[in-house]
Amino acid sequence: MPTIARTSSRTTDRREADAPRLSRHSIWRGALHGRVLSLDFMRRNWLLVLAVTTMLMIYITSRYTCQTQMETIQRLERDLEVVKTERIREKSTYMSRIRESQMQHLADSMRLGLTIQEQPPFRLAAGKK
Repeated sequence: MPTIARTSSRTTDRREADAPRLSRHSIWRGALHGRVLSLDFMRRNWLLVLAVTTMLMIYITSRYTCQTQMETIQRLERDLEVVKTERIREKSTYMSRIRESQMQHLADSMRLGLTIQEQPPFRLAAGKK
């Protein structure tokens, strides 16, 4: 006479063999209704799920940080180019003022009576006939 344990295992094996395979439609339906991960699966693998979730959060955080820092670097490089251009312009202005004052000092020391012209020079064009 078969024992109860043997009969129950046989019926379980038959059920598994007779059970139809899950179709894609039922898998998607289960995913939409939140039945993909069972409570039993979560109880057995909670540490793994927590580790994977933590790794994903770290990845997302580092990627966001990297993108924002790259944008900051690009903005600072543009600012640096503007400052370099401004420095060159100021240096040019300073150098022209120094040369002008040195020339004025030289002309005054030689008592030539030359002064700095207030208006820039202009061109004379020959009139059309």
